[in-house]
Amino acid sequence: MQIETVSEAAIDRVQALDNVPCGILGEKEIATASDRAGAPCPVSGTVEDERRSGVHRWAKTKLMRARRKILLPGRKLGRRGLTLALNLIFPPLCVSCRARVSEAHSLCASCWSRVSFIEGSLCASCGTPFEVDPGDETICGACHARPRNFDRAWALLRYDDASKPLILAFKHGDRLDHAPAFARWLERTGRPLLNDAEILVPVPLHRWRLWRRRYNQAAVLAERLAQACGRPHEPLALERRRPTKSQGEMPSAKARRRNVLGAFRVPKGKIGAVKGRNVLIVDDVFTTGATLDACARALKRAGARRVDALALARVVRPLASDI
Repeated sequence: MQIETVSEAAIDRVQALDNVPCGILGEKEIATASDRAGAPCPVSGTVEDERRSGVHRWAKTKLMRARRKILLPGRKLGRRGLTLALNLIFPPLCVSCRARVSEAHSLCASCWSRVSFIEGSLCASCGTPFEVDPGDETICGACHARPRNFDRAWALLRYDDASKPLILAFKHGDRLDHAPAFARWLERTGRPLLNDAEILVPVPLHRWRLWRRRYNQAAVLAERLAQACGRPHEPLALERRRPTKSQGEMPSAKARRRNVLGAFRVPKGKIGAVKGRNVLIVDDVFTTGATLDACARALKRAGARRVDALALARVVRPLASDI
């Protein structure tokens, strides 16, 4: 008798639900149908909540796709339009002679033709250009006679009458607007060194010289390069322990080496940043390599695994000839 009563109640409940109009059953309709059947029905709104959340996710996905298709190209067009407008108001000028050019932070055709870029066969150690190609991994006589503390050193430009005004204006004349062009050229030329580097370190200035000059040109270049290649930049990984005379005042290579002997060190707080890592030193001018060599010596004493150097320009002395 009890079994038959339960069965009849279940049949009445199903029939009551069948009388509800077609469509999505909400909590209210189901509860009404259950009341008609004369038995409670513990139905919650979880199904409806899941459907609503599913619609919300679908709408959110569609909105994100629409943003990518519409907003991002719109931003690019806006930036191009802003750049064109700024170029009309403030036309880009050659970083050397200030003639009008088509792209900011670049040289005009006349200045570009006078600048000498270092290319061709180079010394595998210091980057001195060879007159003829002696083969890969060949080092020059100076590196044979006195091995370097750095592993490789490359430079972008020949330090001559064409490049000297550019570099001196950047170094002493507050022409920091040269930095984007220099960094872009260095990033292209020094790509193999940058790919091997794990950290970029500029040649430091002594605090008193930094106070007088207000900025370190090597640190400015290193920061720009780090942004371009995505490498960490440690401007305080090296410090100059004592003030030194300008290397330009030294009469010989021996005097230059003596001038910077023991002048650099890695602070205790930065040893962990260079220990066991490939370090790339960044400087503006490579003359004899004495400064870069002293920096590399300090870095390797602190545990650096490999030390390379990248300079904006270097002095290239012509070979003596008997003719």
